[in-house]
Amino acid sequence: MMEKYKGKKVLIVGLGKTGFALINLFTQLGCDLKVTDIKPIFDLNKQVKRLKKINPTPTMTLGEHKDEDFIEADIIVYSSSVDPNLPQLKVAREHGRQVYSDFAFAYENCTKPIVAVCGSHGRTIISHMIGYTLKLDRKNVFVGGTSDEPFINFLSLQNKEEIDYCVIEVSPQQLQTVESFKPVLAVYPNLEEKNLLGRFKTSSEYLDTALKVARNLGPENYLVANFDKLASNSVLRSSQAQTFWYSRKSFVTMGVISEIQGTHFHDKRIHSNIHFHSEFKVTDMRIVGVNNRENLMAAITACKALKVSDAAIQQCIEKFPGIPHRLEFVVEKNGVRFYNDSKSETMDELKVSLEAFKDPVILIAGGKEIEGIPFDKYANIIREKVRVLVLVGEVKESMNRILGDVTQTYLVGSFDESVLLAYQKSRTGDTILLCPGNESTDVFRDFEEKGNYYKKLIFQL
Repeated sequence: MMEKYKGKKVLIVGLGKTGFALINLFTQLGCDLKVTDIKPIFDLNKQVKRLKKINPTPTMTLGEHKDEDFIEADIIVYSSSVDPNLPQLKVAREHGRQVYSDFAFAYENCTKPIVAVCGSHGRTIISHMIGYTLKLDRKNVFVGGTSDEPFINFLSLQNKEEIDYCVIEVSPQQLQTVESFKPVLAVYPNLEEKNLLGRFKTSSEYLDTALKVARNLGPENYLVANFDKLASNSVLRSSQAQTFWYSRKSFVTMGVISEIQGTHFHDKRIHSNIHFHSEFKVTDMRIVGVNNRENLMAAITACKALKVSDAAIQQCIEKFPGIPHRLEFVVEKNGVRFYNDSKSETMDELKVSLEAFKDPVILIAGGKEIEGIPFDKYANIIREKVRVLVLVGEVKESMNRILGDVTQTYLVGSFDESVLLAYQKSRTGDTILLCPGNESTDVFRDFEEKGNYYKKLIFQL
């Protein structure tokens, strides 16, 4: 299918992660490549170095977009971060050029069934849960749609013919750039009225765009939606698709069990009446927090609709560790559970993460010192949810001055020591949580490096 692009002149707009995924794909296809980015060259040093290593090196136009670059190309593909209303894209269309967003290009060339996870947030974890369960059910799955794993990467896979499902996160910005996106199944966990990145003129335009997928579905497709948040949404209510709702409450006590199909929570079990009745035990779960349990209901409902085995779904409930660096379950050692939440680099995120745990935790926090963070605002949550506080990094003295007396607190000299001390202070049944609440760049390149190093230290204990 991709053969038709061989040797074509391709212009790639935008040099982020997605841009490089596109360059990789079109280089494989032997296309004549040119790249353009509006940022000035001195902001793109790293990218230019990377480009120069590619053979053959693509031609570059940086710091501006030239009309002639767009007119001379056969195909123009722009990254999802680029505004689809860019004047040069309009010029290219007027000259009859093929213009795609990276998302639209991937969709046009994907021949596999797509499971789309839509909505405003929770998309990443639901996609990963669905992908994880399908894999347990012996299916080959591609999970993508983020900047870390763009949908376009599917087209570069060596084994793409063997893939059974593409589970794709779909943001409203991506939907702006594709006309008739129609997956086999769509999930809607929530919809918030927010006006995104100046890309939408009004919040109703944002909501309309987000609901585009639900409108496109037909009777042969499935729609999965959150009853607790979206039961009154008229577009979801009137969809042509076979619709399944999920709720953290009980359909029995809500009195809707005879009217709606789906998944709900009743008598300490998850019940699902899609295709046939199944019930799942939830006593052993690794993921924490109300939001994640709601996300799990979404994934279970989608998997039931896709006729995944009950055994695989039960295994996902018990074994799914979360997404790397976001309240990720790492391992249990001698009855102590370790969680990695290195992505939470603000005190507000730290607060939300602590609220996800029932019992007080041993918390490793700290990082780069940034002036003016009101640590006193967080004394109550630390008092309530933290049994032992281990502070590390540049900011440890500032945090200690304000929070040190709130709970049992230790300051350590190095990140290695913080993990060791936390483990020494733990006893069976404890949870140790890395949740910096501050940026990781005092010692590490980014939160991912910090989270990976934390995991490495745990396995060395």
